Amino acid sequence: MIKVLLLGSTGSIGTNACNCIRRFSDTFQLVGLSTNTRSEILGNQVKEFAVSSVCICSSDAAEKARAHLPSSVNIFEGTKGLVDLVRETEFDILLNALVGSVGFAPTVAALERNKRVALANKESLVVGGDIITNLLAQGSGELIPVDSEHSAILQCLNGEDNAALESITITASGGPFRETPIEKFPSITPQEALNHPTWTMGNKITVDSATLMNKGFEVIEAHHLFRLSFDKIRVLIHPQSIVHSMITFHDGAVIAQCGIPDMELPIQYALSYPKRLPIQSTRLDLGAVGSLTFSELDFTRFPCLKLCIEAGKKGGTLPTVLNAANEIAVHYFLKGAIPFIRIAEIIERALNLHSPRTADSVALIEEIDAETRNSIIKGIIKK
Repeated sequence: MIKVLLLGSTGSIGTNACNCIRRFSDTFQLVGLSTNTRSEILGNQVKEFAVSSVCICSSDAAEKARAHLPSSVNIFEGTKGLVDLVRETEFDILLNALVGSVGFAPTVAALERNKRVALANKESLVVGGDIITNLLAQGSGELIPVDSEHSAILQCLNGEDNAALESITITASGGPFRETPIEKFPSITPQEALNHPTWTMGNKITVDSATLMNKGFEVIEAHHLFRLSFDKIRVLIHPQSIVHSMITFHDGAVIAQCGIPDMELPIQYALSYPKRLPIQSTRLDLGAVGSLTFSELDFTRFPCLKLCIEAGKKGGTLPTVLNAANEIAVHYFLKGAIPFIRIAEIIERALNLHSPRTADSVALIEEIDAETRNSIIKGIIKK
């Protein structure tokens, strides 16, 4: 049995991961789970999969969970509890489906134990890509991407010589506002931003998809995962979301990975890699799709993507600031406290005010992250 520790088990990726594990219960065993506040859903997962250890980040939710979880379940609490759960649980694969920079430290803890990490937490590589790259080089841990775009690249590279890779093309649906007149952006509401045309995701990542910050994160991820310079990573708008990524080899050949928009495939592939396990689901019918279209990006429409790429190129602690500023700005936008267009403005100002440093320790990244959040809350948001 392959033992899986699943962080973020009650979110979109987490529940899809449970479907994969349920499908192959003779191969995979869930040994640990985590949630932020959804203790009731987590409780049902504990009972179904007979999980022995959990982490509940919200202290209020943890208190409620203790009343209905079996006394045999080991309960960790808070964000520190996530790291403790990773360090103290026996597992083979960590599936990190957390949202936000809170996922970085657990990723590091798993790689320090030389474990396989199936990574759906983009922020791990955004805020600490250099640290994670060094851990992978020094140890025997593995990092297998779960994002559909990076899973597509991994699948295209399977059996190929990485030295022959010339460039990567990542596709983006363009979100709900790819054709919205820019003059209407100031009046965009949270409800409109959460109406993604293709994917069903959590609120934060859905807003990131509307601003294309999510795609910027994926560019930084691709840079670290596949050791390519930023000028060799391209993003194209592809509204149908059928081609998830393409790779170009140095002989001019292009290989693309295609499929219907369904996260269970990349999740299951990360768990079983390099093997493939069957899924009985709807198959891609290109005749029914009819046509596939691609177009260049407009950075005027999507300034967050440009800010992300610029911060990634400069490196150091700038991506940490980028992510922290984005998390706070998206939080306030969802509360209705700031307009949609202020998300990019807040991020840009935070980046301009920051003096970059070498991101060489988890402690420094956590310090810069906290400083950025406090600065925005006290100054930029309230201004």
